[in-house]
Parts: sequence; structure tokens; C-alpha cells
Amino acid sequence: MDNVSLTPEHMQALDTLATVIREREPLIAFTGAGISTESGIPDYRGPSGLWTTGSATPFTYDEFMSSVDHQLDWWRALPERMAQHVERFPNAGHRALVRMEQAGILAATITQNIDGLHQDAGASDDHVIELHGNTRTIRCTSCGRVYPVRDFVELIPSLAAPPPCPMCGGILKSGTIAFGQPMPQRELHIAFAAAREAGVMLVVGSTLLVNPAARVPAIAQEHGAYLAILNMGETALDGDADLLLDVPAGPALTYLAVQLASNT
Repeated sequence: MDNVSLTPEHMQALDTLATVIREREPLIAFTGAGISTESGIPDYRGPSGLWTTGSATPFTYDEFMSSVDHQLDWWRALPERMAQHVERFPNAGHRALVRMEQAGILAATITQNIDGLHQDAGASDDHVIELHGNTRTIRCTSCGRVYPVRDFVELIPSLAAPPPCPMCGGILKSGTIAFGQPMPQRELHIAFAAAREAGVMLVVGSTLLVNPAARVPAIAQEHGAYLAILNMGETALDGDADLLLDVPAGPALTYLAVQLASNT
């Protein structure tokens, strides 16, 4: 196990967290882009984040829905984006959460991420709640039907217009949530319900600035949960955290998983 990035003080704090988790289950994890940076996927708001550096400009839901040209540009760029995601693999942080899940310690992982790496690491689909969707799916904006991205790949080289939904003819869009697009109410409801039942809420790699998703840890604490935040940099709930560690996700979660496994 790589503890290079962990100081004795970090390990002592994680030992304390392991004790709290054993005493106050269930454990719920809330993950953001910071858990996937060790897989080579840039975050958004960190010092080198996509939006901080201006290397990516997010489009809004209204822009996409109102512009056929915008939709067509998105479709034509899809193969390149898919190729980039194929090259990304789960890291030690993802795998550590799976070990906690398989040990019966982690009840659910609520994630803002759209990369599917929790599932690639072995997390059960019914244990992962994706609040912002998934890049591997296409969703109809009219009927809500979801399709795998791979179903459309062969169509893209010859596209002269955006493909319609095969079921209803509606506008197809990435399964991820764009700015200004309503959040998926089912997933949000499940996440809030899990938060209210949490004994420990473990935030990993999120600045907790994007609402309503960022309300999940706050709701957990309001209902009596212990709030632990592992993040490189500040978060919106730093002042409320019971435990706050500025540490990389991979080494910290790996250490925590080992400590929990040795005392179950």
C-alpha cells in the first residue's frame, strides 16, 4: 500500500475515522471529480481544473436544445470523447470504496461524477447513485428513454443531422446533466433519503459548490451524521466538518479500507 502522501497525523486521523465508522454505521460516501484525478481525469474547479484554466467551456441545456448546429457538433465529437474515456481506469480510491462495500461497511456511493469508474472498479450498480448522469449513455429529452452510447457510434461518420430518438423522435442528448437541466428526481430522492439515514457521511474529492447535489452531505449532518471530508483544497462545508483532511483520495481511502478490514 502506498502511504507516501500520508503523514503520521493523517494516519492518526484516519484511524479515528475508522473507529467512528465502526461505531456509527451506515457509512455513505459522496464523491466528486477529485477522486478521479488520480485516473488522469481533470477536475473542474481545482487549481488545474478544466473550468479554472479555461480549457473547457460547459454548454447549457438551453443552448443545446435550441441549436441543431450545437447538437450536431456534439455528436460529431462523440467518438473522440469516447476514446478518451476508454483510456481511463479506476484508481486506488475507487477500489478502496469497493472493498468497503464488499465488506458490508459502505452502504452507498453517491457521486457527482459521470465517468463510471466506480462501477468499473467493481461497485454494484444498485450501490452507486449518479446525480449528474453518465457519459456512457444517451437520453431522450422527451420520453426519457436511455440508450448505450455504443448503439450510435456507427451512425456518427455519416451524420447530416442529429439522430432522433428511435422510440418517440425526440431530441437525444448525453446522459449527463448540463447546466440549466433539471436534476434526475429519482436519483436525487434516493440520495437525500440515504443521507438522512447515514451514520457517517464521507465526502471525497468534491468542493461541494454544485447544488442541489452538494446538499446531500449537509442533509446527512443535519440528521445527526458524522461529516468527514477528504479533499485537496477547500470545500463549502469545511467549517462544519467533524473531520477535515487535505489528502489525496487514493492513499487515504486505501489506508482507511485496510484499517476497517482489520477490525471487522
